[in-house]
Amino acid sequence: MKSLLLSISFLLVINSVFAQVSFSTDQIRVNEKRIEQRIQEFAKFGINEKGVPFRVAYSQGDIEGRAYFMDLMRKAGLEVHIDYAGNIIGKRAGKDPSKKPIAFGSHIDMVPNGGNYDGALGSITALEIIEVLNEHNIITNHPLEVLIFQNEEGGLVGSRAMTGNLKKEALSQKSASGLTLEEGIRAIGGNPERLDEVIRKKGDLTAFLEIHIEQSKVLEAQGIDVAIVEGIVGIEDWDITVIGMANHAGSTPMNDRQDALIAASKLVLAVNEVVNSYEGAQVGSVGKISVPSGAPNIIPGSVEMSLQMRDLSTEKIKKMFADIEKRAEQISKETHTEIGFENLNLGTTPTFANKEIQDKMIQAAESLGITYIKMQSGAGHDVQEMALLGPIGLVFIPSKDGISHNPKEYSSPSQMAKGADVMLHTVLLLDEI
Repeated sequence: MKSLLLSISFLLVINSVFAQVSFSTDQIRVNEKRIEQRIQEFAKFGINEKGVPFRVAYSQGDIEGRAYFMDLMRKAGLEVHIDYAGNIIGKRAGKDPSKKPIAFGSHIDMVPNGGNYDGALGSITALEIIEVLNEHNIITNHPLEVLIFQNEEGGLVGSRAMTGNLKKEALSQKSASGLTLEEGIRAIGGNPERLDEVIRKKGDLTAFLEIHIEQSKVLEAQGIDVAIVEGIVGIEDWDITVIGMANHAGSTPMNDRQDALIAASKLVLAVNEVVNSYEGAQVGSVGKISVPSGAPNIIPGSVEMSLQMRDLSTEKIKKMFADIEKRAEQISKETHTEIGFENLNLGTTPTFANKEIQDKMIQAAESLGITYIKMQSGAGHDVQEMALLGPIGLVFIPSKDGISHNPKEYSSPSQMAKGADVMLHTVLLLDEI
């Protein structure tokens, strides 16, 4: 009898050890094939009649893609709804409802003629984390939220609404779809008259995490798997209007013209000169220019153009803009034109990632044998707005040849899976807090 009892006790101990091993999270990995499959499936949404990717916010492709993604979220057991700003929110209950949620996600809209990975990777990874937890019967202590923000490419519109930074005057701005932000929010199931009700306050999230393609060549050039992002630059946008005098291009002497396009061209060069005159990694770009007259026999009477500047210092952006305004005044006098600047009220401030979350990401990467470096982000992401609600973390994976906002955008299934594994294990580490 004593021998039998010892044998039973031994078996119970062994079973307990195996049970602990089976529930250890160390061996859990994302499903690489599923991530790649969903990237390819999602790429089908928003292809226009010319075969060009056009899943811009509020377009038919965006609306259809959102419906597809919400269906996947529901199938994964998430409680899904659209808030009044048009953001898609999926909730998964935790063991302790008193704890604040750990949130993660991204966006699914793209720029015109964009690629299949920007935004979509972060959204699909967020869903993959939920799928993996379901498959391993893991219920986290914290509630979890998958956040899919609307119109990230148009100025972090959805995430800014959630933090209370979407100004009412911005709602009249035209989006790439042709709809104003107000019209677009209605088109995707939101209600612009009730935006105040979607605003969350600081401390509402335990953390917000995002994964994104790098959009430059650093990781690829160094052969590194992921980057742990330390900070995200601030961004300011302006519309510029140049007013001259339209006139006959054949009969108006060269020295008697008020050519708005000449003035605009000088201003483009001035922007480049001013931004390059400062020390650091700041950038400034004129990415859009339009000549309404658009005829070879008309001297351009007006020009519409854009200005965008980015840096980790808001003060430096302000100084550069002041210098550009001075140059614009000089150009106006030289060309007998008027140059006006309108801030689009979609600016973002520089944001720094939480040190503790960075450490958790590093811990996750090291435990998985995934190589990493630290870097700054020159591109804006929804995660920087979420820093107003709680600590944030951002992971980058390589993007081939540094290409982004382009149909040639590409990251391999293995690269995506490694980044997603870091995200998954960071969530699990944060859940222990």
